[in-house]
Amino acid sequence: MSEIPKDSLKATLLELECHFTWNLLKEDIDLFDVEDTIRQQLEFLTTKSRLTLYNLLAYVKHLKGQNKEALECLEQAEGIIQREHADKKDVRSLVTWGNYAWVFYHLGWLQDAQKYLHKVGNVCKSLSSPSSYKLESPEIDCEKGWALLKFGGKYYQKAKATFEKALEADPDNPEFNIGYAITVYRLDDFDRKWSVKSFSLGPLQKAVTLNPENTYIKVFLALKLQDVHEEAEGERYIEEILDQVSSQPYVLRYAAKFYRRKNAWDKALQLLKKALEATPTSSFLHHQMGLCYRAQMIQIKKATRNRPKGKDKLKVDELIASAIGHFRAAVEQDSMFVFAYLDLANMYAEGGQYSNAEDIFQKALRLESITDDHKHQIHYHYGRFQEFHRKSESTAIHHYLEALKVKDRSFLHTKLTSALKKLATKRLCHNALDVQSLSALGFVAKLAGEKRQAIYYYERAQKIDPENTEFLAALCELRLSI
Repeated sequence: MSEIPKDSLKATLLELECHFTWNLLKEDIDLFDVEDTIRQQLEFLTTKSRLTLYNLLAYVKHLKGQNKEALECLEQAEGIIQREHADKKDVRSLVTWGNYAWVFYHLGWLQDAQKYLHKVGNVCKSLSSPSSYKLESPEIDCEKGWALLKFGGKYYQKAKATFEKALEADPDNPEFNIGYAITVYRLDDFDRKWSVKSFSLGPLQKAVTLNPENTYIKVFLALKLQDVHEEAEGERYIEEILDQVSSQPYVLRYAAKFYRRKNAWDKALQLLKKALEATPTSSFLHHQMGLCYRAQMIQIKKATRNRPKGKDKLKVDELIASAIGHFRAAVEQDSMFVFAYLDLANMYAEGGQYSNAEDIFQKALRLESITDDHKHQIHYHYGRFQEFHRKSESTAIHHYLEALKVKDRSFLHTKLTSALKKLATKRLCHNALDVQSLSALGFVAKLAGEKRQAIYYYERAQKIDPENTEFLAALCELRLSI
């Protein structure tokens, strides 16, 4: 086999369907956390395709610069193909071979990369694919969907489209339906604006019907039933699941989430502790533990009208310390876990540890490659911290505005606009020339479609700061729209 130039080889490699060509960016995940999660799933979760997991693990190893370890993962994947997918061996090998070719390319072993390119090419030719190195296959679409899902919220819509494509070819395939249902379940939460979404209820019910023994998909259905106020039916699924499994941490953790949301915190903590024994480095489990302790703390504070004394005060301090410990562990295990950062910062503030809270908020504000929804949440929570704990109203207004500029419609919208109006109006009572408050009220009025009110506030702001381009642009836009 004659060796082709490296640039020409790369151009051909880009035609392959595999993890290296699916635009999975390492800055969108915490590599160590994803690797840990995959290893836990390989050990404990018998219901997910081990082939898919080993291929994904190989790609994660490559992203960490561990290409020889990536080859070991691909060898494991090849073994699984021989044992579990002999009936579709060639098709199920294409992603693995594509990954092999890319890893060898990065190692500089170009003849080995060519060898795997030829393997892919021969299969495509034998199956009369119109493309020399790419084959339309629902199994490949399914594997791509799982990979996209693992890389976080920015990829959920792409994952949904990919699973939909697989289902077009085989609508009642059990594995495709599980992938699609879980993706839509994630999107229900991720895209939530004003209320809980239930688009995933139907897909989850279908996936459970097609996979009656699969406890993993049943637990998601139970949670969705709880979302739509059918908690009793959801709990029947949870009880059935807990009778079937004793030590699967990936099932126990979602069962614990069900009981936490039911305010049955002792039951939730019991399940979480059991799951943590098996997977002590799970960021999800530590976060859920923290949420349980926080909920118990809030319960005591409500019962004592926010003035706990004696034993209640000691218990509150103990619960705050426990919650902080678990939220901190969650962040240490997953450096991209935005909500763990926010919960940790807010819990530090609850405990009066303001400098620690400030430090965590600053880390959250510096996170890169996060979604607009996450940026929106960070600015909102930091604004509240500045308003209520730091008593810095100007900084609070700035971050409330930043939250609305990032995402002007969300389930936080009412809280944000209300907080901004209240704070800006209060400041104007003390200083009618407070330009920041005037422009904030103008922005809120503009968002609400109250154009004349917005013009009124922006004109007042512009008289004080006539050279401000933001005010001039807003006034120009508003006047032209009337």
